[in-house]
Amino acid sequence: MLGDCHIHMVLDGVLGYREAMDRHRAGPDDAVIRRTLRQYQRAGMTFLRDGGDKYGAGLRAAALAPEYGLTYLSPAFPIYENGRYGGFIGRGFTGMQEYRALVAEVRRQGGTFLKLMLSGLVDFGEYGRLSCEPPEPGTIREMIRIGHEEGFAVMAHCNGTAPAQAAIEAGVDSLEHGYYLNEETLHMLAESDTVWVPTAVTVGNLVQDDRYPKDVTKRILAEHLWKIGIVAGWGGNVALGSDAGAYLVPHVKGALDEYDLLKDELGEGTDSVLRTGEDLLRWRFGGLHG
Repeated sequence: MLGDCHIHMVLDGVLGYREAMDRHRAGPDDAVIRRTLRQYQRAGMTFLRDGGDKYGAGLRAAALAPEYGLTYLSPAFPIYENGRYGGFIGRGFTGMQEYRALVAEVRRQGGTFLKLMLSGLVDFGEYGRLSCEPPEPGTIREMIRIGHEEGFAVMAHCNGTAPAQAAIEAGVDSLEHGYYLNEETLHMLAESDTVWVPTAVTVGNLVQDDRYPKDVTKRILAEHLWKIGIVAGWGGNVALGSDAGAYLVPHVKGALDEYDLLKDELGEGTDSVLRTGEDLLRWRFGGLHG
């Protein structure tokens, strides 16, 4: 069975993010973490890649996961440039000296790869809008270069054409979300070694919710799924990741919902495409064979 290549143990998709994270504020809550790991064990999802958090929930999950027969990879915490998106869940830097110090801290804490925040969030209330400006392309390329130089694979939260192109040019190992990519960027992605983890369910599960305008969420979802199909059809690398823990994306169910969305778009070749993508992530991020 496929795993989930993008989850957040610190969140749960049911509680609001503040309430969910507060459970771990004084230290990782083992009861919550073990309950979630058991859910994945029962579902037969044995490979999980966490997107990181500043309270250590993902690292604790990685330590406990072998008890449940699971392979669990964690970057410790996401890294973002101060003044950009990421403060609620990651640790920020100003200047490359501080960035290098955070990379060293990831290693010290036992993170096995880097999670970089390279853009804002999709604004589900207004088509085409992101929550903030991304880092400069040169900064993005340098962040990825240093990560690779230090021996880390790089997972990048990234929406929008400019940051995505900079990340792909720098050889980012996986591109997470990837909303609002133009045709040139889709070609770059398909021709690169980067694995796209498109997390379509983060919008797909909003379509039936009244929190955001349905005409906006439906448009974002339809366009995103079409682009996933284009990249897969051009031979690009795509893997299943749900962003479990995000709003309306519960653990386990989020991955099943993501699979259904991708299967509707990719058809009979879905399992082959997603297995190839996951195997690439297993190898690059954990040195594992699927």
